[in-house]
Formats: sequence, C-alpha cells, structure tokens
Amino acid sequence: MIKAEDLLFNTVQKALSELYSISTNTVTFQKTRKEFEGDLTLVTFPYIKEAKKSPEVLGQQIGEYLKKNNNDVLSFNVVKGFLNISLTNSFWLNYLNTIKNLSSIGFQKENSTKRTIMLEYSSPNTNKPLHLGHVRNNLLGYSVAQILKACGHKVIKTNIVNDRGIHICKSMLAWRKFGNGETPETAHMKGDHLVGKYYVEFDRAYKKEISDLVQSGKTKEEAEKQAPLILEAQKMLQQWEAGNEEVVNLWKIMNGWVYEGFDKTYKNMGVDFDKMYYESNTYLLGKEMVREGLVKGVFYKKENGSVAIDLTKDGLDEKVVLRSDGTSVYITQDLGTAIERFKEFPDLKQLIYTVGNEQDYHFKVLFLILDKLGYSWAKECYHLSYGMVELPEGKMKSREGTVVDADELIEEMYNTAKVTTEELGKVEGFANEELDELYKMVSMGALKYFILKVDPKKKMLFDPKESIDFNGHTGPFIQYTHARIKSVLRKAGTEYGNVTNSEIVPNPIERELIKWLYDFEAAVSEAGKSYSPAVVANYVYELTKLYNRFYHDHSILKEEIETIKNFRLQLSKTVAQVISNAMSLLGILVPEKM
Repeated sequence: MIKAEDLLFNTVQKALSELYSISTNTVTFQKTRKEFEGDLTLVTFPYIKEAKKSPEVLGQQIGEYLKKNNNDVLSFNVVKGFLNISLTNSFWLNYLNTIKNLSSIGFQKENSTKRTIMLEYSSPNTNKPLHLGHVRNNLLGYSVAQILKACGHKVIKTNIVNDRGIHICKSMLAWRKFGNGETPETAHMKGDHLVGKYYVEFDRAYKKEISDLVQSGKTKEEAEKQAPLILEAQKMLQQWEAGNEEVVNLWKIMNGWVYEGFDKTYKNMGVDFDKMYYESNTYLLGKEMVREGLVKGVFYKKENGSVAIDLTKDGLDEKVVLRSDGTSVYITQDLGTAIERFKEFPDLKQLIYTVGNEQDYHFKVLFLILDKLGYSWAKECYHLSYGMVELPEGKMKSREGTVVDADELIEEMYNTAKVTTEELGKVEGFANEELDELYKMVSMGALKYFILKVDPKKKMLFDPKESIDFNGHTGPFIQYTHARIKSVLRKAGTEYGNVTNSEIVPNPIERELIKWLYDFEAAVSEAGKSYSPAVVANYVYELTKLYNRFYHDHSILKEEIETIKNFRLQLSKTVAQVISNAMSLLGILVPEKM
C-alpha cells in the first residue's frame, strides 16, 4: 500500500536538490490543520538557511515543483513557512480501492524488526475483590497490549498476583475467628467477595480493639501495635513463611476461592493473560542479586546490618533493599522478578508495568537500580502510570468497604444498558438470548470507552449513567453507528459492484471520510508510541461523527445513480470495518444490528 508521504518524499527531495542543491534524507510531513486547505503539510523552515529564501518563497517554489512533477498533487497553498498540499481525488479513490476488502486495515503484521514486549497489568491482592480502580488498570493494560500487537510487536500479557503478606493474613485470621466455616457455596457469594468481607471484618474488629486500648490509657500508636488482632496476624504471617501446614492449607483454600472469583470478573471484563505470576513464588527473588550488588559496590551495608543503595546523586533518596534481619523489602522482589523474566524470555526487549501513579517514585527507583546493576534493558522498562478513578461521591476505601465493586459495577452497567436500549426502542426483532448479548455488548462498550477515552495520566471521574448515551461521546454511540451501517449493507445485499475512479468524483465529505480512513494507521502507531488508547478512542469517535454527518446529508440506498450508490456502499462498508478494528483495540465488541 503506497503512502502519500512516500509519494511526495522523492519529489520533495528532487525539488530541494534541483532548486537549491540541498541534499537531505530528512523530509517530514504532518497532517494539515483543520483550519487550512490541504491533506499534508511540509514545514519549510529547516531548509531556509541553505536555500537562502524566505519561508514563503521557498514554500511557493517547492509547491510549484510538486504540482509540475507529481501527478498525485492537485493543488497547494503556502501559509508562512507551511506548504499545504492537496492530493488528487484519484489518489484517495485508489487508496479506498486498496483497502475496501481488507479486514486488517490499520494493523501491521508481527515481524522480526519489531520488539517482544511483556506488559503487566491487573496485579490484584487476594484479600478483596476487584474494584473500579482495578477496572481502569485491566482495561488500560489489555488495550495497550492490543494496540502494541497492532503495531506489529509480540506482546506477552502478564499478571502478578499479590497472594501473600500481612493483608492476606488479616482476611484469613478474621475468617478463622468469625467465619464459622462459611464458604462461597453456603454464603451464596463469589469467593473473592467472601474473602473481602472478612478483610473488612478484621478492620472493624481491629479498630474496636484500638479504641478499647486508647480508653485504657494507651496512645493510639501503642494501641495500633499492641492490639491482639494485629499481633495474631503477624504471628500467622510468620507461621506461613515457616510452612505451618494448617496456615498454608487455609491460605490455599481461601486463595482458591479468590482466584475462581477473579476469573469470572476477568471473563466479564473481556481481559485475559498469557502468563500468571504469584508473589508467593517470587518474594524471595532478588536476595542473591543484592549479594552480587554488594560485591560490585552498587549496594552497601549499613551499621544496623541492612543493605541499601544511595540514590541522592540521582535526585532520589537512599533505598533499603534488604532489612537488617535479612528479609526482603518489596523492591527486592521486583528487582528479582524483572531479572528472572528476562532470563525466562531471552528475546524480551521491554517490560511495561501498568500501575497507578501513586507508585511513580517506586518505579523510578526500580529502573535506576536495575540500570546501576548493569542491565542494559533497564532503560527500556516503562511505568504505564495512570490517574485514579473517582466517583461523583468521592474516593473509595477498601478497608472500610466503600469501594465500587467491579462485579456490581458491571451488573449496574448491564441494567442501565437494558433500560436505555429498551426506552429508545432498539430491541425489535431480537430473541431473548440476542438481547442478553446486546446488553452485555453495550454495557461493556460504554464502560470501556468511557474509561479509555481519557488520557491514562489524567485522574478521571466515572459516571455510569453518562457513559451510556447513544448520542454523546460514548461507546454506545459508536456501536450504534456500526450497527446502522451493517443494516444499510444488509438491505443492499452482498454485491454492489466495482467502481472505477473515472466514474466517481467524491464530494467533500466523502473525500474527508477516505482521508480519515487513511489516518487510522497513523492513529494506531501514535497510540502505540504513547501507550495511550485515548488516541484510538478519540480517532474512532471523530470518524463516527463524520460518517453520521455523511449519512444524514447524503442518500445511500435511494441514490438513483448506480455508480454513486455502489461507491457509497463501499465507503460505508470500509468505515464499518475501521470502526470495528478501532474498537477491538479498546477491547470493545460492536453489534451487527441494534
């Protein structure tokens, strides 16, 4: 497929050489801004010194050369140092004819010149169910993985589960004390919800003990450390680490409940993983690496016996990597896990961690230590940082049981989608099973699009009702447009002929639609470079808006001239394919009818 930039590149090179004796391999085009006429823009400022011409004269002369020597150039205009170039209708029609039957528009095939990337997301704790914050994490990680694949990279999607530690013991201890043998089956609850219930129960009982101790004369700090429940939880953690059979068996049972619950939530969210890691298997990794780092002089031993690294010269702080009692800290595990992953996957070029922005400092330290240890790939590690999700009523707190549960949110979205779809009368001709699938598709499309259209780095406010609007900047609006196009195509039948370029003169909005289709590959590439699904989300919204304008202003099936009708059907079919491809990168399904 010939790109417009490639067609113009050689001609611009010749123009610079013949007109000004300038030899260069650097010719950069950008999309012409909306307020100016043109398809592509050449910035002339880099050449004015050698050409000894003003930007305006340089642009005018290069433009005249292009018009004379390149048949794909229709016209040009110069605004200061910007040469805006309009391509011929033939170029755009040729492009449409090239892609109109492709299902992989905008996607590159995996090849040897691309990288193998491991992308980690989700990373839940096994003491509570997934919540709205996890939803953003999972949807963002999965979508970035899809986008990187579409850019031709090999992607390994991973999840590291925090299945050990004091917080896990809190749920276990509360269940043992207050649970009376309750199971997910007897409680009629998902296993992750049941375990989360006891995490909240622990916090409630712990706070009561603290209050009682404070009333008896202890300070709050003393009470927090001396409360019987926290001492029991700490003892349970020590027993787990020592391999106590009873504690380990309880840990396995309760974690099993949680994994079963997580799997259902992941399935409903439409996300998956290629490789699972568990902190119970990785928490000791990194200790040997610390010993090696001591020998190399990267780390040093402090007076109290702990091991640390001084990062003050790099603008960071001192970081302890091994406690005085020889136990690991969290970053030690992360260092060891990263190194093990590169050993496990020798062709791995990059690690991407999808973690909230409250961990920005942690990852700066992690990557810097790996670099100082001599791992060349450390500079390629990336923290896909994202802002917190808040609700109109404020922040969420796990220990107090005030989080927005992911399963409850998905159910609420389903019910809202059902009510909204039925009120709009978009359910005629559907069997009950089809309606169920439609409501799932619309509800998850609404949830995913609303979250992914926001730049990952920004904090976001999530409003479930606002996300399901068939006329707004939403997933359902885009889904409905796809279904509308498919309805038009079904009515037209499967055959609508081949249209030659000489038979068609596209009107301005048809030309603009083809240009938007052309820009899809660039949008995918930009989203891959910036790790931002928002680029794709906003691209497909603009394409959909433009198509709806076209659909409103121009007849398709009632068009009397057959060649124009066939052209519009082909254009519509290609728009539907690009909508489907773009939404798939966001993990969103699009309906065939609605």
